Amino acid sequence: MALSEIDRNLLARCLAKKPDAWKDFVDRFTGLVLHVIHHSAQCRSLRLTPEDREDLASEVFFEIVRNDFALLRHFRGESSLATYLTVVARRVVVHELLKRKNLTTLTESAENVAAHQGNGNATPGEPVQNRDEVERLLAELEGTEAEIVRLYHLEGKSYQEISSKVGMPENSIGPTLSRARQKMRRVGAE
Repeated sequence: MALSEIDRNLLARCLAKKPDAWKDFVDRFTGLVLHVIHHSAQCRSLRLTPEDREDLASEVFFEIVRNDFALLRHFRGESSLATYLTVVARRVVVHELLKRKNLTTLTESAENVAAHQGNGNATPGEPVQNRDEVERLLAELEGTEAEIVRLYHLEGKSYQEISSKVGMPENSIGPTLSRARQKMRRVGAE
């Protein structure tokens, strides 16, 4: 779907910093951003508080206005503005969730070690919570595949950043990640 005339005008008003343009932009796309936040958290089995949702929405909108609306200036109009903002919001939200999850994981790992110290038992079905296990699963992947998974899941890099780093077309990163995840699931199930 192409860029609608309404969104084209809204985009032009924002970039020209017209009065109330940003307010109109936020009003128009807040629901979309909140949906992306909800969906991203749900896909990762994470529960978010209302404060978490607000923080994540703020991060998305901050990223949009950062560097004088750089993300909006880079928009080429080859898709709808909503589609573009969905991708932007997802990347920001996933990056933030990974940062937060890594902090939570470190705390949970320390608590699990303390709780299970002495008996060596872990709760069945516990998610992977330590870097050693992740590294073991990554070792089962081939070079570039492992590097892409590491960059995306452990370092929170965007497809564009990964593409530049590994020299692979940006549109090949997603399919490579999907194949790698399938391999890791098979290895993790063994």
